Amino acid sequence: MFLQRTAVAVARRAAVSPAVKRGFAVSAIRRDAKNVEPHASISQKMKSFSEIKSEEDLLGPGAAPGTVPTDLEQSTGLERLEILGKMDGVDIFDMRPLDASRKGTIDNPIMVKSAGDEQYAGCTGYPADSHIVTWLGMSRERPMERCPECGSVYKMEYVGPQDDGHGHGHDHHGYEEPKTFANFVKPEYW
Repeated sequence: MFLQRTAVAVARRAAVSPAVKRGFAVSAIRRDAKNVEPHASISQKMKSFSEIKSEEDLLGPGAAPGTVPTDLEQSTGLERLEILGKMDGVDIFDMRPLDASRKGTIDNPIMVKSAGDEQYAGCTGYPADSHIVTWLGMSRERPMERCPECGSVYKMEYVGPQDDGHGHGHDHHGYEEPKTFANFVKPEYW
């Protein structure tokens, strides 16, 4: 029995080489390029950032048959808009960091622009990096948030369309915002 265990242990430690040194590759059948319809030149279909007027303009032309498409050729939607904007020097999503040169107050909060109904902002404190990132959620109904670590105040500035067609009077099906300490502070302290 002892020898049997030893033989199994030695077999586990031994380097086992596969029976076949190299795997077999499957060759793909290439499509005959002669049967492909004439493809319009990509430069005719490619639109610049200033020429984008509708969602249909955000569809890429694709690559020529037999080639690998670039990001510009295959991207669609918001990704395509971002790439075209970067080519023209426009930052579509405004990815600059927030103002960290001061501490936001209720009278002078740090402004956070948002095109949507909600926006999250990460506070690292004042001076910058004085605490770990604390994520603060702001909405159109509740645009101001105060960081619980450093007390800095952030305010969401809505820059999207005024009537986005989603407010059909549903009132979020009875959802009520949870109460916070700010709901119980006397009005004279504000």
